[in-house]
Amino acid sequence: MLVLTRKLGQDILIGDQVLIKVVKIENNKVQLGIQAPRDVAIFRYELIRKIKDFNYRASTTSPLQLKNAAGVMKQIMQG
Repeated sequence: MLVLTRKLGQDILIGDQVLIKVVKIENNKVQLGIQAPRDVAIFRYELIRKIKDFNYRASTTSPLQLKNAAGVMKQIMQG
């Protein structure tokens, strides 16, 4: 992992198309601005980890658990 130190207003260039700028530093938080082509997906890492974890748990759900969940959903929908 490359670790860089940047100050407010300084930039990091990734390749020749992705520019990351330190926009704000306040209360132990850093706000970054990211300029990239529309075809470059940009996500917060913790969000991707949560989605992957959720998908894994869903893929390991037993048929009985799915049947029970469907029953609960049916009851909710019927009011």
